Amino acid sequence: MSAPRKEIVNRKAKFEYHFVQEFEAGISLLGTEVKAIREGNANLTGAYCLIVGSQIIVKSMYIGDYKHGNIYNHDHRRDRVLLLRKSEIKKIERRINEKGMTLVPYRMYFTDRGFIKVVVVLAQGKKEFDKRETMKERDSKRELDRIKKITNK
Repeated sequence: MSAPRKEIVNRKAKFEYHFVQEFEAGISLLGTEVKAIREGNANLTGAYCLIVGSQIIVKSMYIGDYKHGNIYNHDHRRDRVLLLRKSEIKKIERRINEKGMTLVPYRMYFTDRGFIKVVVVLAQGKKEFDKRETMKERDSKRELDRIKKITNK
């Protein structure tokens, strides 16, 4: 039996944005960054993506220090390049130029082969009333689950 897969999720993104389309991308990392992610020492909250030239760069993604690293440890919030096909980058760039669209890193995980993949989402920001609606739906679902749990006993 293999060890459970590490998965880092930006839970706040689902609350802040309407997801339009997902893209799976590789990411260019240093050795100590990969080891720190394997330990679960990473966070996507507050991270965002920019298109610079013909590359998509993730900014403000936190990857903590590797415990056994030495002077060659990485910067915590350095810019990291996403690895996507040119056609996907052009498609994303066209959509971002539309009103209100943005690119948000949503999930980071290890594949079966040991590669780290980042799921970036083309998203549109929610308004305040949309956020309240999301909270109401979540609360009502939680209440229904409680009722089901009580009746099943």
